Amino acid sequence: MKNRIFVALLLAVVLALPAFAQQTGSTTQNQPAASSTDQSSASATGASGKPALQPDTHEGFWGKINPFARKKYVQRQTAPIRDRVTELDDLTSANSKMIKDTDSRAQEGIRLASTKANEADQHAIDAGNKAQMAQQTATQANTRLTTVEQVVGNIDQYKAATQTEIRFRPGQSVLSKNAKSALDDMATPLKSQRGYIIEVQGFSSGHGQAAIATSQKMADSVVRYLVLNHEIPVYRIYVVGMGNAPVQSASADDAKTKRTSGGRVEISLLKNDLETLASTTAPAPATQDQQAPAK
Repeated sequence: MKNRIFVALLLAVVLALPAFAQQTGSTTQNQPAASSTDQSSASATGASGKPALQPDTHEGFWGKINPFARKKYVQRQTAPIRDRVTELDDLTSANSKMIKDTDSRAQEGIRLASTKANEADQHAIDAGNKAQMAQQTATQANTRLTTVEQVVGNIDQYKAATQTEIRFRPGQSVLSKNAKSALDDMATPLKSQRGYIIEVQGFSSGHGQAAIATSQKMADSVVRYLVLNHEIPVYRIYVVGMGNAPVQSASADDAKTKRTSGGRVEISLLKNDLETLASTTAPAPATQDQQAPAK
């Protein structure tokens, strides 16, 4: 009996010694490795900002001598890895979203900058067109001013436009049908005109005041017809009875003067440059580009 107990104790000691020696050796070997791992892990962190995973070295006695991995052991070893993989997936998704947002903002900024640049170019083109239009307007105004100065300088310089002669029978001052027709042809176009005067001179045969009075009556009949029938303003008509005053010959070679042999009235239409000034200074019709507002 005693021999059996002694043999059992001796067998237990023999079996325990290798395991104790292996556990002691692994513990002493793992101490510097663990210290170096702790130092490296303290300085190295993962992409998620957490320290790197460390292997579980405390497996126990059965963990070292059991050649087959247990289910709980595998789950305990892989759980931190699954958690870290999930964190990395979330971090990758967040980074992708941030990159997309940054790219969207950059594209929007580029689009806005391009739009602003196009607007600035359009404003520059509009400003150039307006400057060109202003230059053209200034040139036209300068031209008109020059024309106005010339016309104003010659405002009292009247030039003969047309001349009509009305014949009267001796001792009469009534206008004939042909005389009225000649006055109508001369006075009708004057209703829409300005810058003119009408010079009426009456000539009569005879002598002295009697001839002057007769010529004045004939000239007054012409003036009366123009005022009443054609509404010619009186201030535009200058009338004078010349009597039997000598008349200069129409021929430039014949310098002699001759006297009137019958009753007649000479109507002379005189014009200055005021009509030309009115047509020159009239505002030009606005073009389509000028009527459209600037953008």
